[in-house]
Amino acid sequence: MIGFGVPNDMCQTIHRTLPEAAIGPPFFYYENVALAPKGVWTTISRFLYDVEPEFVDSKYFCAAARKRGYVHNLPIDDRYPLVPLPPSTIFEAFPLTKKWWPSWDPRTKLNCLQTCIGSAKLTERIRKAIEDYDGEPPLHVQKYVLDECRKWNLVWVGRNKVAPLEPDEVEKLLGFPTNHTRGGGISRTDRFKSLGNSFQVDTVAYHFSVLKAMFPNGINLLSLFSGIGGAEVALHRLGIPLKNVVSVEISEVNRNIVRCWWEQTNQRGNLIDLGDVQQLNGDRLEELMSTFGGFDLVVGGSPCNNLAGSNRLHRDGLEGKESSLFYDYFRILDLVKCIMNKTQ
Repeated sequence: MIGFGVPNDMCQTIHRTLPEAAIGPPFFYYENVALAPKGVWTTISRFLYDVEPEFVDSKYFCAAARKRGYVHNLPIDDRYPLVPLPPSTIFEAFPLTKKWWPSWDPRTKLNCLQTCIGSAKLTERIRKAIEDYDGEPPLHVQKYVLDECRKWNLVWVGRNKVAPLEPDEVEKLLGFPTNHTRGGGISRTDRFKSLGNSFQVDTVAYHFSVLKAMFPNGINLLSLFSGIGGAEVALHRLGIPLKNVVSVEISEVNRNIVRCWWEQTNQRGNLIDLGDVQQLNGDRLEELMSTFGGFDLVVGGSPCNNLAGSNRLHRDGLEGKESSLFYDYFRILDLVKCIMNKTQ
């Protein structure tokens, strides 16, 4: 999954022509899990002006996989990665693990980072399973250990000892500043949940990099389902000033994280945080847009609860309770386009 190209991929030259209805303003960027139920991405594309999705695995940008689809009307030429480049392997990201890594564990990348972690009981079971043998454990034990390590992204931290990643380690893999999620004053469990639902910043920044030359004086951003501010962090790391940001996020915990990051990074623009995308209507949008002249970019990644393969009970696609919020992304984007066309 390399989409329309990834860094260091010199072999691929892709040209695309956007449908007329998709041409901005504003630019838009929508994200969700790539491996959704059949027909989901066809529907998303149809609603978002028939733009072809770009499917990308973040393993080409960092040391962890994250298969996502993106529908956007951004240019795809002259994109460039954030520097310094992030660690691309487990050993580069966490060099202390190399001392304890067994030769029979072939992993160089971690799997998709989730909203929860492996338990202490699990890591203890793994330790006991390995310690029963003096040398390398037999193949059936190796398979059991590797299956659990891949499922829960466990890393080696001692002799025969594995452990889940810490929140600051997940932040590093996802491209966020260290202790980004401590800013909301939240529990360790909530930090993992917030991180597991976030963008991979280096991937998104690669797509956003084309905006830097277009908006040297700053950008007006409408960030829907903002989470912990992956889009905002990506733009900031690219050096694109955030002039006006309207951030819409239902979780108070996540809103506090974004607000804390905004203050810690001494942002000079205006941050307006709202709670519920379903309450954001045309009148409120017109009121907001009249104060600063419209949005340059509308970003969003609606909940994937009913799309992700890990949800075995309620994988209802876009008709599911949470994932149907995609239609609010389209509704708001279409309102923004109509209001901006009307005022031009």
